[in-house]
Amino acid sequence: MRPVALADLQHVAPCAWEIPRSFRNDMRVTARLYANEAMVEHLVQERALDQLVNTATLPGVQEPALAMPDIHQGYGFPIGGVVATRAADGVISPGGVGYDINCGVRLLASGARFPEIRDRLAALATQIQRDVPTGVGHRGRITLDDRAMDEVLNTGLRWAIAQGYASETDACSVEERGSFAGASAQDVPERARQRGRDQLGTLGSGNHFLEIQRVAQIHDSARAAAFGLFEDQVTVLIHTGSRGLGHQICTEYVRLMDKVMAEYGIALPDRELACAPFASPEGQAYFRAMAAAANFAWCNRQLITHAVRGAWRRILGTDEELAIVYDVSHNIAKLEEHGGVACVVHRKGSTRAFGPGSEDIPERYRSAGQPVLVPGSMGTSSYVLAGTGVAMSETFGSTCHGAGRVMSRHKAKKAIDYNRLRQELHDMGIEVRAASAKGLIEEAPAAYKDVEQVVDVMAATGVTAKVARLVPVAIIKG
Repeated sequence: MRPVALADLQHVAPCAWEIPRSFRNDMRVTARLYANEAMVEHLVQERALDQLVNTATLPGVQEPALAMPDIHQGYGFPIGGVVATRAADGVISPGGVGYDINCGVRLLASGARFPEIRDRLAALATQIQRDVPTGVGHRGRITLDDRAMDEVLNTGLRWAIAQGYASETDACSVEERGSFAGASAQDVPERARQRGRDQLGTLGSGNHFLEIQRVAQIHDSARAAAFGLFEDQVTVLIHTGSRGLGHQICTEYVRLMDKVMAEYGIALPDRELACAPFASPEGQAYFRAMAAAANFAWCNRQLITHAVRGAWRRILGTDEELAIVYDVSHNIAKLEEHGGVACVVHRKGSTRAFGPGSEDIPERYRSAGQPVLVPGSMGTSSYVLAGTGVAMSETFGSTCHGAGRVMSRHKAKKAIDYNRLRQELHDMGIEVRAASAKGLIEEAPAAYKDVEQVVDVMAATGVTAKVARLVPVAIIKG
């Protein structure tokens, strides 16, 4: 199979490109890419577009298979991909969700303006680093016994509310209210349970981070007001997922589906696309286990939220509660209806972006559309966007999730100087708390695409509207 070349892409609309079904005889639907010309020229040099074409071969796939401008190579599916398959006769694929199940982003908003906390910023960053365990192998402050683990996996934030770590108000600002229906602890492998037993409330490593930010620019005043955002406001962005528990679930279900695909008559161009019919015993077991991992991830972000709130009170001496603006998932599969068809929407490195009027978003946001949180690379801007009707009609209610890598972690370690990076962040006035030099180098801005270009592409297509730009003032990393 020959790789996708520049000549194979048809420019069908501003920032929209398609690879027609005729490109390969095993494609069931068109593949569509959202990108500007510079992004396209870079993408044809790597495997991500070939992976996009491969997703268009999945049984039951709906038109079209999608890639967002933050697309880059992943396991089987490209990161930045959106694939909807028919629930009735289509498949579900762990590679379409990814290893870090429900890796996601949560935005907390304060009532303070940045000048009010500037002189205590360093102390606040240090306190948060003390209170939120970061890095590989670091344990949380609680260890779950079997009963508590079952409750976390089965009920998500309902467990956190019962334990005093969350409120009903918090749950209202989280996808699925932080409790994925149909989740089942029984379908979570024992090895995954063991890996997650002491990881709640931990940030982890890799591209996960916690940032104290300042609202630097309001693009849409009406939507910003609806989301409770204002200029110079202090916010906190939390980016992490289901940790080792989710990774182990993906590992074991990929192995299982690789074994049973032939029994269902499924042949695919890449074994990493391993899947099973959604309605099959294996497909349903994975969906229930994935939902349980999503519940674990929501509880993880909630315990980090609880710790950040405690640090805020301790350093700033105020009882003000940092409110959750929203919590979005990046790696997840959802059962949704699109075009009158029940679909399993795989979002891998992409974000749900439901438009105004959707009953699946909090009532207070229904006139504005769903808040969409797009973190930048370390030291660059992050964005709050809003979902639109265009997203509902063209992208299965989905959009980009971040900047997207252009340099592997291995290459970043060779190309980026640690001391220079620290100095650059210092010169920008950013407090940095990092557990290791390696973690900082791997996530340097040079390793990522320009997030400004990524969000501008999605705005040009009408899929999302820009609401606010946030800049980091302190970074806490593993």
